Amino acid sequence: MKENIEELRFHIEKTRNSNTLVIVEGKKDRAALQKLGVNNVVELSKKPLFQIVEEISQSNDECIILTDLDRKGKQIYGKLNYDLQKNGVKIDNKFREFLFRNTKIKQIEGIGKCMGSSNLFYKL
Repeated sequence: MKENIEELRFHIEKTRNSNTLVIVEGKKDRAALQKLGVNNVVELSKKPLFQIVEEISQSNDECIILTDLDRKGKQIYGKLNYDLQKNGVKIDNKFREFLFRNTKIKQIEGIGKCMGSSNLFYKL
């Protein structure tokens, strides 16, 4: 579990120190990442997805999509992933895959709690 916490810190640090845009669903998700020092975050905030895709594809060549792992979040992820790649934006899934494979996090807003609590990690 200690390895998982270190890997989570690695992903947060890497994201914090990069210019890669992070897309989240809402204000609480954005606030949770900002508390961890990740400031290159865009929240969807009920904008039409096509508008988000246009804006991102005009100014970014890579992004991370951190939508929740509920039904709605998975649908949003699928649509954004497809449309952004179609418009030439590379999607970095490493952070997302780590979170959802190695932690109990289902909503991004819970990421801060994960940093201080090893019981949010699955036992490997």
